Amino acid sequence: MGKRRKPIQFNDKRLYYSIQEVADHFAVNVSLLRFWEKEFENINPKKTAGGTRQYTREDIQQVEIVYHLVKEKGLTLEGARQSLKSKKDDEVKRVEALEKLKEIKRELLSLEEAFDRLHEQQKYSKTEIE
Repeated sequence: MGKRRKPIQFNDKRLYYSIQEVADHFAVNVSLLRFWEKEFENINPKKTAGGTRQYTREDIQQVEIVYHLVKEKGLTLEGARQSLKSKKDDEVKRVEALEKLKEIKRELLSLEEAFDRLHEQQKYSKTEIE
């Protein structure tokens, strides 16, 4: 059985995320993130004095781009590097669009749940009135 993704719940108060959180978010090993950090110059998380990696939202977005190219599109590392050089803006826009769509989906699901709760409440209150 493969790893399951554990999406990061981004909030405005938090600036940094651990390498383990990022690995869980993409359902990859921590070692793969370290490897990609060496292979792709666009992945460059901040490191503390003790060497602990701290990923910002921008760092995670860069990992998302590499993840898409390598894991989803199936490009080789060299192919992904070439794609980043030639089509970086397109890939960034695509990832941003996907993130916006995911956010819209979350909002719509939340609205649907609220609507269902309201519908249930009205259904029961109608029975009491009649």
